[in-house]
Amino acid sequence: MNVRPLYPIAGTISSRSDDGSSPAISLPQSFNYFGQPYSQIYVNHNGHLTFDAPWSSFSPQQFPMYGTRDIIAPFWTDLDNRANGDIYYVQYTNGSLLQQVTQDINRYFSALNFQANWIFIATWHEVAYYPTTGTRTTFQAVLTTNGRYSFVLMNYGSIASTSRSVQAGYDTKNSSHHINIPGSLSNNATGPNSTFRLNSNVNVPGRWAFRVDHGSRGCTFNGRRT
Repeated sequence: MNVRPLYPIAGTISSRSDDGSSPAISLPQSFNYFGQPYSQIYVNHNGHLTFDAPWSSFSPQQFPMYGTRDIIAPFWTDLDNRANGDIYYVQYTNGSLLQQVTQDINRYFSALNFQANWIFIATWHEVAYYPTTGTRTTFQAVLTTNGRYSFVLMNYGSIASTSRSVQAGYDTKNSSHHINIPGSLSNNATGPNSTFRLNSNVNVPGRWAFRVDHGSRGCTFNGRRT
């Protein structure tokens, strides 16, 4: 199962639970998120990742939230994996996926000479909106680092229509750094014409790439900083 821009869908499957989360997932090395090193992560079923603790929030808020948590949110909305869909998480420290993400990051951030030594992939695969509607939405959050530079990719597959609001992007404690993917909290977020799926900041429709360490918050593509 590997349809561009998605990376392979594999790994541990999280529990079937509304507003649930994965257990704490230990990382083999720290992930530098805007100067804060993290050695664990949680995959929250409502479309976001957190570091300090699991988070059950299903009501998306616009970034910047000026809150107390670091969050990576590829598709924050009210999801429900009890009836259909699976939520996967997996990490690698060697193999072909490290080569693939290395090539991708160097294509988008060509000045850094990046060589990945770790990749973490969380995939929400054909997950329904609450309450178990039978709709099927697929997206990913991909984290990678070489110990110095850190990046997040957000990849979008098929996105079912819904009247629910969706926030996509990331935020930090007190919102010193934050990104909203265009279309967040709008009618253009979901359905076959979802702006997340059709657009990109790296010229790959359905993929968005961000640098999330001490450096710049995005990348320069066609002379435009994103």
